[in-house]
Amino acid sequence: MNSAEIRQKFLDFFASKQHQVVPSAPIVVKDDPTLMFINSGMAPFKDYFLGNKPAPSKRVADTQKCLRVSGKHNDLEEVGYDTYHHTMFEMLGNWSFGDYFKKEALEWSWELLTDVYKLPKDRLYVSVFQGDQAENLPMDQDAYNIWKTMISEDRILMGSKKDNFWEMGDTGPCGPCSEIHIDLRSEEERAKVDGKELVNNDHPQVVEIWNNVFMEFNRLADGSLVKLPAQHVDTGMGFERLCMAIQGKQSNYDTDVFQPLIQYVANEAGIKYGDDEKKDIAIRVISDHIRAISFTIADGQLPSNNKAGYVIRRILRRAVRYGFTFLDFKKPFLYKLTEVLAEQTAHVFPELKQQLGFVQRVIEEEENAFLRTLENGLKRLDALEESFKQHNNTIDGKTAFELYDTFGFPLDLTALIAREKGLKVDEEGFGKEMEQQKNRSRNASATEQSDWVILQPDVVNEFIGYDCDVTDAQIVRYRQVKAKNNSEYHIVLDKTPFYAESGGQVGDVGYLVADGERVEVLDTKKENDLILHITKNLPKNLEAGFSAEIDAERRNLIRKNHSATHLLHAALRTVLGDHVQQRGSLVNEKVLRFDFSHFAKVEEAELRQIEHIVNERVRQAIPLDERRNVPIDEAKEMGATALFGEKYGDFVRVITFGSDYSVELCGGTHVFNTGNIGYFKIISESSVAAGVRRIEAVTASAAEEYMQQQLNELNAVREVLNTQSNVSGAVQKMQEDLKVLQKQLEAFELKQLSSLKDSLAHKAQQLDGINLITERVELSSADYLKKLAFDMRQVVDNLVLVLAAEIDGKPQIAVMLSDNLVQDKNLNASQMVRELAKEIKGGGGGQPFYATAGGKDVAGLDVVPGKAQELVKSIIKG
Repeated sequence: MNSAEIRQKFLDFFASKQHQVVPSAPIVVKDDPTLMFINSGMAPFKDYFLGNKPAPSKRVADTQKCLRVSGKHNDLEEVGYDTYHHTMFEMLGNWSFGDYFKKEALEWSWELLTDVYKLPKDRLYVSVFQGDQAENLPMDQDAYNIWKTMISEDRILMGSKKDNFWEMGDTGPCGPCSEIHIDLRSEEERAKVDGKELVNNDHPQVVEIWNNVFMEFNRLADGSLVKLPAQHVDTGMGFERLCMAIQGKQSNYDTDVFQPLIQYVANEAGIKYGDDEKKDIAIRVISDHIRAISFTIADGQLPSNNKAGYVIRRILRRAVRYGFTFLDFKKPFLYKLTEVLAEQTAHVFPELKQQLGFVQRVIEEEENAFLRTLENGLKRLDALEESFKQHNNTIDGKTAFELYDTFGFPLDLTALIAREKGLKVDEEGFGKEMEQQKNRSRNASATEQSDWVILQPDVVNEFIGYDCDVTDAQIVRYRQVKAKNNSEYHIVLDKTPFYAESGGQVGDVGYLVADGERVEVLDTKKENDLILHITKNLPKNLEAGFSAEIDAERRNLIRKNHSATHLLHAALRTVLGDHVQQRGSLVNEKVLRFDFSHFAKVEEAELRQIEHIVNERVRQAIPLDERRNVPIDEAKEMGATALFGEKYGDFVRVITFGSDYSVELCGGTHVFNTGNIGYFKIISESSVAAGVRRIEAVTASAAEEYMQQQLNELNAVREVLNTQSNVSGAVQKMQEDLKVLQKQLEAFELKQLSSLKDSLAHKAQQLDGINLITERVELSSADYLKKLAFDMRQVVDNLVLVLAAEIDGKPQIAVMLSDNLVQDKNLNASQMVRELAKEIKGGGGGQPFYATAGGKDVAGLDVVPGKAQELVKSIIKG
């Protein structure tokens, strides 16, 4: 069986057991603050396990894209080195939400593995939870008894809490689990050592392929366990490992899941996979990482410098580094792999093929940017090489960490380059710097969250804010959250008009009012499907009947901006083309921001056309056509625009402003007709990332204020120019006059520089064969300081030149040496300038023959020439 057939047989098998087969949720998590990425098959179903909302079906099966590169589940460092860990992987799963339990789950897993996939029973082992006294948890006797009917008892192994009690995190759903392991070793190896001795011992050919988790408990913040409202089954089977077992391979990378990628990389590198272990590891890392990179970008997460975007950038750069170091890839190459991957997965994850051009463009630009950064890091190492040689041939820990943190050099890359230069790295010092950064990060993000206090069990919160701004409500549950020195409360109501931040629209603010008390709601957010009202204080009477009141004026402004984004999206597609897709948005009461896929700057004429189309639709006062609970297939037939990376249910809400113009799936709030928007004005267009542009705009009163501000500024310019008509002509003449003056000034400064050069040349002091010049000078720019130093080098032999200057109110020092003095006299400009920089409370560096420094203390410049003389004399004396 090939991998596609293996996957389909799993889904077909559970469909035959009355499971609803559902598509994979996007790998990027939107509404769960505890996760950045889906890291297990059960993560999208968390609310069903907790009883926060009913499941759409009691039985579900799927294949879920997962990513494990941060937090508790972090497999990054093993990837490529072993045979079975991955960043992105597929998790095949079958789920029971309060329906069947252990018997069916275990019997079906055995039936599928042995009857359908025909895996040999004598190579399979199972494990059950042995119990845990500290948690007061008994052995899972039920699972043991069920397994006894299918497999010999000597193949049923007892597992500790670490191996056989599954927990998603520090808190949340959990329970005992029963794993199925397979022994893929040769008959000769199996004869030497019994497979049961190698289960859960990190043997590359004795691996877990399926885990049946029996969700019975919820782990609270205080560590205690409470029974869930119902018993559930959560199973997960690693697709890549299953393919390895069925296809009779010794490594996941040898299956047809990875081989097309591996062979493509090897061909690009001009090598044969399997001939060189280091190169093989690099090829495996790249083949693994491109999957994580491609699918997360396709699901809406662009590489960036923070949070989830930083994780993706880090994975991408790790892949580039391996190609750069071991495969001699000095130009972008990763982006080419996405086409291979898109063809492989088009039948199961079509979103990548549908966005192939966009994903490739983003990856290629990221590669280019990082290759430039790598080059800068190598230059930094070259510049500091001499100083390392004078410190025991060691790259200090601080510099190694700077290379890691600023330039993206991992320690192993720095060590590799160091070896080529005859240097070593202070790894202990690097480790200390890394730990300090982790501590800073932990302290900055540390939060303490209490358990939910449930006031009304089994009540599901309901959003009614499409229809009203005020409603009667009661508190269902609440909790306290502490971060740094701040404390806030999260309150869940039985029904609420407050819109929770989602889809780019900010959360509502307002008040909870009861018994004369007004508790301010500072923000509204989502946690999975719970709507959290965030307050500084709790109401005095938690069981009172409340009036939940949003800030209606603010909401009205948000409505205008949100509806305007829909009109803008349609106008962009009309003017620029159907390739335009929304890539992100921000909608608040002040401004709207819309990110979209497009590969060139939107020209001024295009922006005016887009703006005109939107305002035309505003003037037409098109009524809102809002349809709720529309079957997803019917919505697609209506031509509704769906966003990549969003998770849509079987029923959706469709927002239409003219069936021939704007039809979108959307959960946000909107105006009742486009005329309510008033006026739409674009205020900026810019680049966000490769292939992504951003438009910012304002509507209604904010647009009016913006236009008035522009007119005020224009009138002020007219007044300054003393003209009422041809403002642009007057400005143009002014610019031309300025250019003439600048040329005259430049000629004057160059003449002054030449005069200064001659003056300095006559001030040279003879010192043991050296022409020493140390002087404070008056110059207007750092460029002139550099030019003067290099000009002096041409006219004075055996030169040691130290110049001190105040430029734009800041102190600067330049040191220039003749090449022969660097070689014969052991002089080093970089070392000298660092010592002199102490006088101006600064630092600097550069090359052995030329270096510069900046600082904070201008007064120290007067001391620099004298100190430079002393420094040179001491170096000469030895």
